[in-house]
Amino acid sequence: MIITQEAQIQADITLVWRAWTESARITEWFAPAADIEAREGGKFELYFNPGDKSSMSTTGCTILRYQEPLTLAFEWKGPDPFADTMNRSDELTWVEVILAPETEGTRVTLKHRGWKDSAEWQAARSWHVKAWEDMLASLKSRMESGQGLLCCQ
Repeated sequence: MIITQEAQIQADITLVWRAWTESARITEWFAPAADIEAREGGKFELYFNPGDKSSMSTTGCTILRYQEPLTLAFEWKGPDPFADTMNRSDELTWVEVILAPETEGTRVTLKHRGWKDSAEWQAARSWHVKAWEDMLASLKSRMESGQGLLCCQ
């Protein structure tokens, strides 16, 4: 029951890596605020409602694997409607982002794992399938725009 999404981004792998691992860059395309400590065991906290960091956030999530510039894995918390299902510390899911250089840029493969088999978990998983698709489209669009912090070293 792994969610797998892919995107081909016309950008150097180093820039794509930085878009995932730097707080100032991830807020350009993913969440309005972030606290990322770019190291294994470091924070991977995104705040979708910065005015209330306990709501709609990944507060408390950490980086599980950090292999620059190829693999990043982190714990994940879902949005508030799924908090009772998937945001308990003993049942967190996790996301792995795999980057691969290609002649036309970088291949991004996202794998979201740790899903359980119940109606509540299936609803959360279905929501995330679309959310990750939209998120990767946002990353691609912003990086390929040629504007802003994401396009440049």
